[in-house]
Amino acid sequence: MGVPYIQENCDLATSDNLIIYGHHITGQRMLGALESYKDKSFYEEHKTIQFDTLTEQAEYEIIAVFKTVAYSSEGYRYYDFVDAENEEDFDAYVGKCRELALYDTGVTAEYGDRLITLSTCEYSAQNGRLVVVAKKAN
Repeated sequence: MGVPYIQENCDLATSDNLIIYGHHITGQRMLGALESYKDKSFYEEHKTIQFDTLTEQAEYEIIAVFKTVAYSSEGYRYYDFVDAENEEDFDAYVGKCRELALYDTGVTAEYGDRLITLSTCEYSAQNGRLVVVAKKAN
């Protein structure tokens, strides 16, 4: 079934956004569990994500849940954003994620916040992706 992995150009210690990929496996396994986030009522009961590394335990507040298409001019290339060049670049990423969101979480992020972006397959379109973006809670 493979294991979730972090995009190769991300650095656990320094990247503004850690992009984490995992297979969409039925039965709430691997990142297939993200499927539940399509439903706002599920989000209301599960507003945070726990992401632990060898050196840190951290909680992240969900900013946006959206669907897109990978490898297509029709989709949003969320996987291109790892490190913000400046505040405008960061704000553009967060703004686009919120614009595409299936519903409003009421949560946003500010330049300097650390993000994680969880990505898995979504089968309503060819090369579809389900994406959950969250910011590190202070």
